[in-house]
Amino acid sequence: MIKYLVGVDEAGRGPLAGPVAVGMVKIPVDFDWALIPGVGDSKKLSEKTREDLYERAKELRYRGLLDFSVAQVGPSVIDKMGISFAINLAIARNVKRLQLNPKTCHLKLDGSLKAHYRFSQETIIKGDDKEKVIGLASVLAKVTRDKYMNKIDRKYPAYGFIENKGYGTQLHREMIAQRGKCPIHRVSYCKNIKVL
Repeated sequence: MIKYLVGVDEAGRGPLAGPVAVGMVKIPVDFDWALIPGVGDSKKLSEKTREDLYERAKELRYRGLLDFSVAQVGPSVIDKMGISFAINLAIARNVKRLQLNPKTCHLKLDGSLKAHYRFSQETIIKGDDKEKVIGLASVLAKVTRDKYMNKIDRKYPAYGFIENKGYGTQLHREMIAQRGKCPIHRVSYCKNIKVL
């Protein structure tokens, strides 16, 4: 019998640098969304709203009203095995951390994501917009990844990670061309950028 809904979404599929992050949120089927108002697609929310939602989710987790996990997989795995493998690895890590039981959980995944076949699941196009549980997973993944990129900016300040979060802005591409790649760049994503 299904007792829990689990939302799954990723952040950082396309950047030139940094990890991919997968958020997973587990809620009871009768969860009251009034406890955490304002959830939606992370890309449409301000940075402050996302961070406030993250803190609220942590508080609700502490109170035992929901649970969540964010797993990140780094550039070396993405380069070696590909982005789909990295995302699936992160999903598997979250399933383990949250100790999800296929008999009691139904997964709702965004876009083209899939989980282990044992789980009852549905993949929903633009799910982060349509399903709050996916939207919250999206927010948690993005906030976790952004915090990491802000921190790593202190180690590699030349690339502007605090502004671009690893995405391929013109300035970021120019810095790779001038300085070459740093250890958190995805080599396979940067091969069209010629170092000067």
